[in-house]
Amino acid sequence: MTTPLWKRVIARILEALLALIFISPLIWVVISSFSPQPGSAQSKGWGVANYLTLFGYQEGLPKYLFNSIIVSLVAVVFSVVVCTLAGYSFSRFDYPGRNLGFMVTLSILMVPYASLLIPLMVWFKDIGLNDTLLGVGLVITLFQLPMSTFIMRNAFDAIPKDMEEAAMVDGCNSFQALFKILVPVVKPSMVTVGLLAFLEAWNNFMIPLYLSSSAKSTLPLAMVNMRQQTMGVIDYGATEAGVVVLLIPCAILFLALQKYYVKGFMAGAVKG
Repeated sequence: MTTPLWKRVIARILEALLALIFISPLIWVVISSFSPQPGSAQSKGWGVANYLTLFGYQEGLPKYLFNSIIVSLVAVVFSVVVCTLAGYSFSRFDYPGRNLGFMVTLSILMVPYASLLIPLMVWFKDIGLNDTLLGVGLVITLFQLPMSTFIMRNAFDAIPKDMEEAAMVDGCNSFQALFKILVPVVKPSMVTVGLLAFLEAWNNFMIPLYLSSSAKSTLPLAMVNMRQQTMGVIDYGATEAGVVVLLIPCAILFLALQKYYVKGFMAGAVKG
């Protein structure tokens, strides 16, 4: 039965209004970053003075961007590699403690950030990872493990075992079957895991706050430090400029990988 034209028109209008509601804060912050605001560098007329303030703050915008990129790369690489191997192990191998290990991994979701960051900071001092970008990236990876491993395990569960069994008949071992046969099939789920890890690492504030100094700050942490001016006046203009800079990579990656993200999330969330 064909849906009447007027119902389809109303549905499209409602979809457009809903999309506008969601993107309106983003449009507002982009416009505000160029508009004149009292207490900011762009106090008169429209321009890029807020971005210049952000660019020259303390260590400089390039330094904070570099720190954020390194932390994000560490989190993405470790999350994808570790969670792919863990998901494959939990899905395909039967060994003592498999279910217990999976439950312990998921139990990380119940642990608040703050309860682990102080012990991790003390431990990192002992092993030389305190105040390092690698250490921040590894901690972010730790908190990404539960959901990402869950996604990858269910992605492998959705693949018939006949595929890898046929590969093993042809002479492949478990790792060869994984990388040659299964990885191309679960690529959307791997992209989803990588994208989730990037978004978490790129926007995370609390972990860099505990584990890094001002020289190793990521951009979110630098923005919070920068927004406070003299006499308690907040520099909203520079803060909004920082939000726009943070937004651009996230929007580009999400739009570019949206097809894989939707496929991967559905494959990882629904078994079968």
